[in-house]
Amino acid sequence: MIKRISYFAAALVVLAGCSSGVDLDNVPVDDKAGAPLSTTNNGANSGNTGQSGVQGVDLNASARDAAGPVGIARVIYFDYDSYVIKPDFQSLIEGHARFLKANTGRNLVIEGNTDQRGGSEYNLALGQKRAEAVRRALALLGVPERQMEAVSFGKEKPAAMGNSEDAYAQNRRAEFSYR
Repeated sequence: MIKRISYFAAALVVLAGCSSGVDLDNVPVDDKAGAPLSTTNNGANSGNTGQSGVQGVDLNASARDAAGPVGIARVIYFDYDSYVIKPDFQSLIEGHARFLKANTGRNLVIEGNTDQRGGSEYNLALGQKRAEAVRRALALLGVPERQMEAVSFGKEKPAAMGNSEDAYAQNRRAEFSYR
């Protein structure tokens, strides 16, 4: 009987500790439901929200900053069951190496991917080998190891859906993701 009372008392203490003490019924709310909406400019393209004191945010600016070097592709494609970088992508790797050496505060995550054929463990290992091959190529061009990380997503993040050879080819890749 004493055990039950102590459990009940402990439960009450826990419940009392969960209360916040804020009375939500008495919090003032600025009701703008009846305010008319502007139909002349919705602010989508101008960067202005139509409200005084509020400035628009250029969402594309942060995307441009995170994109890395301008005018250089961010994807390297591989042949089936291979992690050998094709000579076609050498200039792409050199461009990223120049960017990273000039911007030592930027970090690069190289994401290795595979097509959907094969087992999950095999594809994770192959994706890692692809990412590591790109990381090694950048390191040979003088990019410090501390600026790079190689990860594998295997077949978990397909770029293209489907069972065609074209979809498979788009999924056999290493992507550059700047942080």
